[in-house]
Amino acid sequence: MPIASVEPLRRTATAVEVASPRESLARFAFRHHIGAMDLDDQIRRYFGTSELAAVPPAALNAGVEHMKVDLGLTTDRGERFALWALLHVLGSAPDLDVVFKTDAEREAARNLMDVLQAGGG
Repeated sequence: MPIASVEPLRRTATAVEVASPRESLARFAFRHHIGAMDLDDQIRRYFGTSELAAVPPAALNAGVEHMKVDLGLTTDRGERFALWALLHVLGSAPDLDVVFKTDAEREAARNLMDVLQAGGG
């Protein structure tokens, strides 16, 4: 996917906002690494529901541990990025140097972290 295909606009209920270059890059990196993987499917796979607020603490811990095992076993870049991203959102992601082999993958993860932090996520 060429960088020119990154969507620089974000539609909201009331207006069209121009995304920052960093946000556009992070969105591109996220799509590039995750591809067609649906994070809702990942949440349902590991926690049995798409509503994380409904997951009891013990089941949440078990799901996180299962994700960490799968993260260590997977050889697919997209799956690794998706698992790491979800673990990051849940506050349980391993260090970037442990998970990602290349500087480009680590930079994509850092960009995602920055976008999530800027968005309050």
